[in-house]
Amino acid sequence: MIETQCKAPFRADHVGSFLRPERLKQARLQKQNGDITAEQLRAIEDEEIIRLVKKQKEAGIQAVTDGELRRAWWHFDFLGGLQGVDFYETERGLQFHGVETRAHGVKVTGKVDFGDHPFIKDYKFLHSVAGEHVAKFTIPSPNMLLARAQVDELVYPDQEELINDLINAYQKAIQAFYDAGCRYLQLDDTSWASLFSEENREKLKKNGQDPKKAAENYARVINESIKNKPKDMVITMHICRGNFKSTYTSTGGYDPVSEVIFGGLQIDGLFLEFDDERSGGFEPLRHVNRSDLHIVLGLITSKFGELENQESIKARIEEASKYVSKEQLCLSPQCGFASTEEGNLLTEEQQWAKIRHVVAIANDVWRSNSN
Repeated sequence: MIETQCKAPFRADHVGSFLRPERLKQARLQKQNGDITAEQLRAIEDEEIIRLVKKQKEAGIQAVTDGELRRAWWHFDFLGGLQGVDFYETERGLQFHGVETRAHGVKVTGKVDFGDHPFIKDYKFLHSVAGEHVAKFTIPSPNMLLARAQVDELVYPDQEELINDLINAYQKAIQAFYDAGCRYLQLDDTSWASLFSEENREKLKKNGQDPKKAAENYARVINESIKNKPKDMVITMHICRGNFKSTYTSTGGYDPVSEVIFGGLQIDGLFLEFDDERSGGFEPLRHVNRSDLHIVLGLITSKFGELENQESIKARIEEASKYVSKEQLCLSPQCGFASTEEGNLLTEEQQWAKIRHVVAIANDVWRSNSN
């Protein structure tokens, strides 16, 4: 085991999701077909999460997740559980590189609030089986509702009113997770990726949006949502360029919005994709202006099973440390293994090899660094 930091994120960490076991996939189909009840499905989910937590511990991970095994989507399930938000079938799915998701979405039909959200129960179960390990829970960033939801303009004729209600809902959510025992919460956010490439920035401009103001607004929503978080609660953010069946939606480095991301967000840590050329270089990290902001380098890809060369990964960590102190750096896969229940194109065995790879490299880098 590597040494535990005084707080999360950990030297070897993970974004959150894991491949859905075949037994769970079959159970979902049975529930859909009416062959088993919702209670029977949840019992199977419980058993699979217990098994998953045990495997994470065996692999050396210090913050365990439930793998998002109860979810179909990394974001829609949570967003659809908010008051005033409903699921609906869209005409087309989300467009990824060479593939399209199922046609599914969320829409705002009433005033947004947190309410009696089912994810609190889900967190309590994870907490109950985490034992001495930290129970890490992931939810979508509030920006994802703004980016993905269809909004009834009769309910919210003014977007500022929606933003204010959304911030209030997330403040309640953070307190509810804290009251349930959560001390490590992660906000997942793909909205930033629309600002990385010049092509996407031009699209925003053609739609009458100012990319600079969009970035400032994203940061404001995040900072306002977390401003009342308890001091002993760690909140991190994962910024992603898309992850569906090992494909992506966006390209481009962090450069265009690096000052806002690294100098303007008041979060405790950032999980960042750095696994290939689509993510750009480490130079934007020069804008990190806080010694208490941890940067989790996503240098190990979750999209494919082949293991990266350990020495190459260590060399990249050294390169990143030119811009941010190595004491502020951590290592993880660049994304989860299954942002949707379909999962990425690798096997469970390859998935666990990746996690062990992260732990082994982190152990080597930071143990040797402390000598």
